[in-house]
Amino acid sequence: MVSARGVIVTGGLGDIGRAVARHFAREGAALLLLDARDAAAPEAEQVAAELRALGAAAVLVRCCDVADAPAIAAAVAEAEAAFGALHVVVNVAGMMIYKPIAELAPEDWRRLLDVNMVGAALLIGEAFRRMRAGGCVVNVASVHARRTSPLVAPYAAAKAALVSLTRSAAIEGKPLGIRVNAVLPGAIDTAMLRASPNIRSGAEVIDPADLGQPEDVAALVGFLASDAAQFVTGEDVVADGGRMGRL
Repeated sequence: MVSARGVIVTGGLGDIGRAVARHFAREGAALLLLDARDAAAPEAEQVAAELRALGAAAVLVRCCDVADAPAIAAAVAEAEAAFGALHVVVNVAGMMIYKPIAELAPEDWRRLLDVNMVGAALLIGEAFRRMRAGGCVVNVASVHARRTSPLVAPYAAAKAALVSLTRSAAIEGKPLGIRVNAVLPGAIDTAMLRASPNIRSGAEVIDPADLGQPEDVAALVGFLASDAAQFVTGEDVVADGGRMGRL
């Protein structure tokens, strides 16, 4: 058991998830990374080794479907047992599909909602049952929750729901001493963005000056999880370099 701050990051092997994990590793946190990818893959061990080298007190990587309630409960229990307590939850896990609304099947809607919103809701519920006063949750949503583009309706709807969930959870978390906030990233240089058909076709063009880095998101997450933000809860903070203000 370690005495460092215990942190769970979902989507921990993705670009933003890794950046968030690096931020907390530099602070000496104990980290549990949850990801849909195989935790036994060489990539996972490389990430874990990097985090340990940066100063993480402990690093665990687990394969987990965030919409699997028993798996989430087991992950939180493992973090509590290994780290002594759970202090921070960062819900980063997300996915996109690109289809017109007329072509979307029920399973498309369900899967996008499961990964982008229901998973966060399950983890928040477990955190509320186990986290001590002074803990916090940060949900990584998206500017798509406010303004969006064609072909990503389920993603935009799920992220909007995640922002709404953040407000509700902040209200219920306050008597528990747990803060809940959301970050709404804009265009961030990630594999997900580079894979976008809208970007690859040129239908959506991003000015390089408006392209953020995963570390930009991680820095904001780190602030919201810090004592400096102890009076901030129920907020959804945009990090898009000012791009949305001009759309």
